[in-house]
Amino acid sequence: MNKSFFKVMTLFVAILSWLGFSSSSVLSKDLKVALAAEPTSMDPHYQNLTINNSFATQVYNALVLQDVNQKLLPGLAESWRPVDDLTWEFKLRAGVKFHNGAKFSSEDVIATMKRAANVPNSPSSFGTFIKGKKFEIVDDLTIRISTKKPNPFIPNDMSRIAIIDSAFVNATTEDFNTGVASFGTGPFEFSKWSPGDLIKITKNNSYWGDKVKWDNIIIRPIKDGTTRTAALISGDVDFIERVPPSDLPNLEKRDGITVFKSVSNRSLYLTLHMTDDPRRPYTTDNNGKPIASPFQDVRMRKAVSLAINRQAISDRIMDGLSSPAGQFSPKGYIGYSPNLKPDAYNPSRAKELMSEAGYADGFKLTIHGPAGRYTNDTRILEAIAQMLSSIGIQTSVETMPASVFFKRFARGGVNKTPEFTVAMSGYANGSGEPSHPLRIFIHTKQKKRGYGPGNRNGYSNAEVDKLIEDGRSSMDVAEGEKKFIKATEISMREYALLPIHHVVATWAARKGITYELGALDSTFLHFIR
Repeated sequence: MNKSFFKVMTLFVAILSWLGFSSSSVLSKDLKVALAAEPTSMDPHYQNLTINNSFATQVYNALVLQDVNQKLLPGLAESWRPVDDLTWEFKLRAGVKFHNGAKFSSEDVIATMKRAANVPNSPSSFGTFIKGKKFEIVDDLTIRISTKKPNPFIPNDMSRIAIIDSAFVNATTEDFNTGVASFGTGPFEFSKWSPGDLIKITKNNSYWGDKVKWDNIIIRPIKDGTTRTAALISGDVDFIERVPPSDLPNLEKRDGITVFKSVSNRSLYLTLHMTDDPRRPYTTDNNGKPIASPFQDVRMRKAVSLAINRQAISDRIMDGLSSPAGQFSPKGYIGYSPNLKPDAYNPSRAKELMSEAGYADGFKLTIHGPAGRYTNDTRILEAIAQMLSSIGIQTSVETMPASVFFKRFARGGVNKTPEFTVAMSGYANGSGEPSHPLRIFIHTKQKKRGYGPGNRNGYSNAEVDKLIEDGRSSMDVAEGEKKFIKATEISMREYALLPIHHVVATWAARKGITYELGALDSTFLHFIR
């Protein structure tokens, strides 16, 4: 290197340092990110789980993309239109190549849809977005999707499926985890995954869209929030998600760090098993003898809801970074009903309902949830356990790593005995359309039709099912949303599940790094700049 050039660069870096910039922040194009949890797989079709889906958008594209507020944008499809009430046509983008150099075409879309709906041992299938649709190749860059009933949300559904190279239609999940088959068309290429340690992705220099700013991103899963904060302060990482509420005041005052906050569509909820299955290990009488689920009785489900002090959870555990919820959607978001309010804390009425349902003496219960998947999730579960114990339901808590919890949680629904009697999980509307939570969590489980894959507790109401199906078959989206809202009102008043709160999402980064905020609480790496 020319010595005079070296002296100039040394002086340049020294000046920048004096101005408050570090040499690493100016010269490095690598980014180190700490996430609260890691994907359960690198297979983009293995599990329909938020963290898997958000990571998959970095390596793969769907036909339709979403911006930070879930507005639909052209992806591998440049345009789409309804040919008639039962048929949509998608025009595909020319000149796109997979990371392995293979040319993208209609054949890859058809192969993807075949695979994504049928991944072996999937805890939560993508079939809900695919079943009931017929895919037809018109030419190399045109496909048509037909349905038996009108479906105005075909483009939304197509924003949920990562497109793979058709050469790997028969690849196993392990092939994707090791990188043998992990070739997408996204802004980053998959490089390495060491489960529990790191994920590395590298810039796709041939990306068809806007080029990302980072050459490499190293992702480290750090489950403990305080440890994530410490890693950011020490400089071990450049960007973190889910800042613990107790750490926010410190980070907001600290020089060299920027905090980002956004009201999200993420909600936390409880499922209460409500079908007549055999007596259950996690529900017993006061002597420890297993009993059938008390939550078959709607009065018991309501009693649990009234026993939960949602405002106290928001104020004392979340430090104000949540709002009590009585439905899936927060105010101002799609599918919101002004007629539904969170149940007010009323332990006296809860006890009355327990007595009316024949449980005046109470019983014993174990509730389950993931540890470290959601902000303060273990503390929230412990608080709920105390609240339930105070009305006579002697409640204990069992948590486990998210990867373990979601596999066990997935065992449930009609004609299946779920693993847990009561469990806590989270939901964010990833598709951006109002029927999504209803057909996933509320509709009676009908695997062949793609309905109810997330119905873990056996809720079933024929009127609600019809409202959901009628709304989804109406090409008048506004009229369809009215049906969805009515279905939401009926199911929430029957306590199909119990919403707890909506989350205020948080991130923090070294000064000079920005993050584009929107309705989603997941971390999308291509929005870090």
